[in-house]
Amino acid sequence: MASDPNIVPDTEHRGLLRLLPAAARPYALLARFDRPIGWWLLFWPGAWAIALSGGAVDRWDLILWFLLGSIAMRGAGCVYNDIVDRDLDRQVARTRTRPLASGAVSLKAAWAWLGALCLIGLVVLLQLNPFAAGIALASLLLVAAYPFMKRITWWPQAWLGLVFSWAALVGWAAVTGDLPPAGLLLYGGTIFWVIGYDTIYALQDVEDDALVGVRSSARRLGAAVRPGVAAFYLLALALWGAAFWLVRPDPLALLALAPMALHLVWQVATLHRADGANALARFRSNRDAGLLMFAACFVVGTTAF
Repeated sequence: MASDPNIVPDTEHRGLLRLLPAAARPYALLARFDRPIGWWLLFWPGAWAIALSGGAVDRWDLILWFLLGSIAMRGAGCVYNDIVDRDLDRQVARTRTRPLASGAVSLKAAWAWLGALCLIGLVVLLQLNPFAAGIALASLLLVAAYPFMKRITWWPQAWLGLVFSWAALVGWAAVTGDLPPAGLLLYGGTIFWVIGYDTIYALQDVEDDALVGVRSSARRLGAAVRPGVAAFYLLALALWGAAFWLVRPDPLALLALAPMALHLVWQVATLHRADGANALARFRSNRDAGLLMFAACFVVGTTAF
């Protein structure tokens, strides 16, 4: 019996997804194709690195490959996560209707679907130079360990930061064939950005997570979640500013970060800890934040090289 996607607050079950045959829809939902915010957040760090390293114009094709890879590998990560978490998902109101937890997709079929998505990722991997491809492959251990972090640490969001920021390393290496300090600073800043936005996302599940024993930064921070997120975003901006300065040591380069900074300030200022809908809207707004950051990286990267 297929799950009702309307029960899940952050689904976007409309448009092209509705045109799929009924038998295919559970697989699309398993890969979270109904929630494009996930692959946008995975894609942006790679696009930022390509732009800041000076490759946005000459290597525009890389941006498209990274987009395809983000869609496929975010889907693969979601399938793997649901395979690992299928028993936990049945105990949480927001996740019990997921295809594996509800029985709409069998475990064997989920593994096959995971393999198919990974093949698409392999095609993207083959477009990279050997150094960048090696960096990309190194992320697999982090990805494999992520679903278990919520069981052993209060900060699974920090591990997700390592994973979801990894494209910044790959993107820079794909353009330049090396990984200078500016690229590492971009990666470091992105880790804190991810911790911030995923802490906001975790606010939706605080009560259910407490019941089933799942840990999160939102639970750990408690009433201090707003200043905590503010601190993470401030660290992100500081590291990104340092990366910009190494690429183009000019105060005007730092001004390029102003729109992104203002957006993050808005997120924190308007965040309501006890309002799940508010938290979801602030979390989703990071797709737009990613576009603001890309514009900044494009301006700085194309005027410095």
